[in-house]
Amino acid sequence: MPLRSRLAMLVATAVAVAVAAVAVACWFVTRAQLQEQMDNSLRNVQPDLGYLAQTLERCTSVSTKASADQRPGAYNVQVVQPNGARCVGRGSEAVVVQQQDVNVALGLSPWARHDAKAADGSPVRVYTALASTPIGTLTYSLSRPLKEVDKPLSTLAWVLFTVAGIGVLAAGAAGLWVARTGLRPVDKLTGAVEHVARTEDLTVRIPVEGEDEIARLSRSFNAMTAALATSRDRQAQLIADAGHELRTPLTSLRTNIELLARSEETRRAIPPADRKALMASVTAQMSELASLIGDLQELSRPDAVREGPLEVVGLHDITRVALDRARLRGPELTITAQLAPWYVRAEPAALQRAVVNVLDNAVKFSPPHGAVTVVLDRGVLTVRDQGPGISAEDLPHVFERFWRSPSARALPGSGLGLSIVARTVRHAGGEVSLAPAEGGGTLARLTLPGAPTPPPETAP
Repeated sequence: MPLRSRLAMLVATAVAVAVAAVAVACWFVTRAQLQEQMDNSLRNVQPDLGYLAQTLERCTSVSTKASADQRPGAYNVQVVQPNGARCVGRGSEAVVVQQQDVNVALGLSPWARHDAKAADGSPVRVYTALASTPIGTLTYSLSRPLKEVDKPLSTLAWVLFTVAGIGVLAAGAAGLWVARTGLRPVDKLTGAVEHVARTEDLTVRIPVEGEDEIARLSRSFNAMTAALATSRDRQAQLIADAGHELRTPLTSLRTNIELLARSEETRRAIPPADRKALMASVTAQMSELASLIGDLQELSRPDAVREGPLEVVGLHDITRVALDRARLRGPELTITAQLAPWYVRAEPAALQRAVVNVLDNAVKFSPPHGAVTVVLDRGVLTVRDQGPGISAEDLPHVFERFWRSPSARALPGSGLGLSIVARTVRHAGGEVSLAPAEGGGTLARLTLPGAPTPPPETAP
């Protein structure tokens, strides 16, 4: 069943149960009140003593001067004897004598009140008590038909049933209307989701009204589509930037390979020096492509996916290995290091690659015979070079993918190194920044939180 139908049925059922409970309670309360009124009316009747004496005279031949011969009021009257016999008054209907009536006649109880059957089988309400007459104390029973109570109760039951039925139908209709009104925003949300699934249009937004759960759901949907649209735009931008970056080395590589192939086809040998330079260019372009592809694979992984589990590693050890590689790439540079022990929780391979990228930038931008200073002190790794530095307008973009300053576009690289550095450091819970150094150059700062020092390995 649709949700609105279930809500309407739930409302109708709840109203039906409530109305039924109220109707039943009303019926029983009314019944008790009517019975109490009848009992009070029977108890408050002052019996005609002459009528009682005359009734007893017809049954026992006791002489009396009583002359009353008519039933007093709308009550049935009969005299109950201790042996259970009854003397029915003239004009009254006989009622079956029960043990409660006999107990009153025997003096075991001052009065009795109960339901009984008349001689014709109709239910009656009976009140039995004692009365003092000129011929002695008599036990009399007054009774009234219970139809005086049952008839209004039956009418009340039909009225309650009719009203309850109308109320349930009205509640069902109201519940259906409320469900349709309340679920209208859900219908809009459903239509928006189906539209996105059908057209992949992530610009759809749902108007948000109020602060209820539906409004929260609408805001969450809008935030989700905005995030998906941003992610898709970034993906498209990454593909476009990657294609642009790949085009240059591929074009150069194809040109060099075509030149080598034409030399073989025409049997015109390339001078050895030119051939050596050509092969060196091909090797460099292939290395650049391999590095670019590796960087793209690194950045293509979602932020929640890591290369491996986090481990406690020594940042000083990783920096020392990265320094060895940096010295090989810049043998003419003076690279000095002061590394204090510091342990962090990170991915060893990713962290090493981030430190290597920072040192590679320092080596790449340092002038010939320049100096690079590396310091690790209490979790802060600083790398300073003596290069041209970074302008103030370029600083906000240094960690963007494929971004390269105008002075660096002529140098090898993909523009992804610092993006990888920023991503790796943030995964480890740290921060990274670049700033102009005093006296010229660039100062790179990596701040990583410490981790418990691993226990020393015991010798076998």
